[in-house]
Amino acid sequence: MGELLYSTIGAAWDLLQKKELSATELTSQCLKRIEATEPKLGALLAIDSEGALAQAKALDDKGPNPSQPLWGVPVTVKDVILTRGLTTTAGSRMLETFVPPYDAFVVERLRQAGAVILGKANMDEFAMGSTTENSAYHAAHNPWDIQRVPGGSSGGSAVSVASGQCFASLGTDTGGSIRQPAALCGCVGMKPTYGRVSRYGVIAYGSSLDQVGPLARSVSDCARVLSVIAGHDQRDATSSPNEVPDYLESLSSVSLKGVRFGLPKEFYGEGLAGDVSEVCAGTIQKLVEAGAERVDVSLPHTHAAIATYYIIAMAEASSNLARYDGVRYGYRSSQITDLESLYVRSRTEGFGQEVRRRIMLGAFVLSSGYYDAYYKKAAQVRRIIRDEYVAALDQCDVLLCPVSPVTAWPLGQHANDPLKMYLMDAYTLSLNLAGLPGLSLPVGKASGLPVGMQIIGKAFAETQLLRIGKAIESVLPNIGCPQL
Repeated sequence: MGELLYSTIGAAWDLLQKKELSATELTSQCLKRIEATEPKLGALLAIDSEGALAQAKALDDKGPNPSQPLWGVPVTVKDVILTRGLTTTAGSRMLETFVPPYDAFVVERLRQAGAVILGKANMDEFAMGSTTENSAYHAAHNPWDIQRVPGGSSGGSAVSVASGQCFASLGTDTGGSIRQPAALCGCVGMKPTYGRVSRYGVIAYGSSLDQVGPLARSVSDCARVLSVIAGHDQRDATSSPNEVPDYLESLSSVSLKGVRFGLPKEFYGEGLAGDVSEVCAGTIQKLVEAGAERVDVSLPHTHAAIATYYIIAMAEASSNLARYDGVRYGYRSSQITDLESLYVRSRTEGFGQEVRRRIMLGAFVLSSGYYDAYYKKAAQVRRIIRDEYVAALDQCDVLLCPVSPVTAWPLGQHANDPLKMYLMDAYTLSLNLAGLPGLSLPVGKASGLPVGMQIIGKAFAETQLLRIGKAIESVLPNIGCPQL
């Protein structure tokens, strides 16, 4: 059973469909794994053992259903995604006791597909961070080395997958928050095209940037989960009506022969650690040997992406988080003397330091006299960045880039240096500004720690990304599993 917990959704699903394994047995084993590893990892904020076993029993009572692609498969969900009847905190004291009365769209889809939801994954508060150290409850730890960060903000989701606690997890990606933790923890993570997956029931950070996506142990597993959660939702005005293909079926035949990989020169220069650069160079060489072609491209405004992203993201965060005022719902301070103290004390006590910092910076760039100089200019540069991505993708099939400039770093190393932390997202956040899809997958290890690379495609080209990702996966050696 230990080996099965590190296998793919497809392998587990086949056993479940053949009745060689029941949903209750598999769920019980995942819960035991959680019990054994959580004291070291801190991957979860809520564990719904009773509810998960009840879900599994209900599935077993009905029997295997081949029309449900996740029948009996245990999963976790990032704690920024609403789950009816199960606490959803967004990693914040502000929502410590919040129990949603309804499910997010993606959770509805998981349930319809037969998935068993084990619990809620740890995260940086309101998805603001790159290490999961900004969680109001406890930090998450990288399963490859528990003294190191797992990445963020979907760090708990990546840890739960990489450590064998579950078979897949849903995260959100605002500036790399699926792809970066997937890379640091050695699993596969996908940020779909903006609008491909409904954001209904997802607690907002940056509404024009946020996108829900899967983390899993293989490209095929990501394809399976994406097929479940993608689709139009009339409750989300940004949800795309584009038809959803069968992503898993599209992987039946894959090859790298003739695939043109665009290598943006801005992603391979100064700032990329030597050991990570070496792994990336070795990967590119293996792909060329397998029949792929390399194309040198440029994204000239990459240097402006960090500033552009944080202006836009913080502005949207300031607006979105204004609703948490101690009046309607969420944390309310007990030390209230008047209306002003209600607002000030509730928000000061309910929000962590990083969230308060981003709210204040967001309010500043939106303020009278500064809007044109900062927010308007950032919006203009954002369009330039998107246009550069589109132009680069006209020269090749996909772009191939590092995900993180370094491997997982020690816990606390950058905790007091927010600027240094923001720079860790240099290779991921421009994709969110462009709204395009990206797939991160492990390509090797440096000093025993996973290294990930991402492939980036045109809007709604998830099928192409998954096919190429599957082909890359087939020519690279498996990095193995963390030993806990």
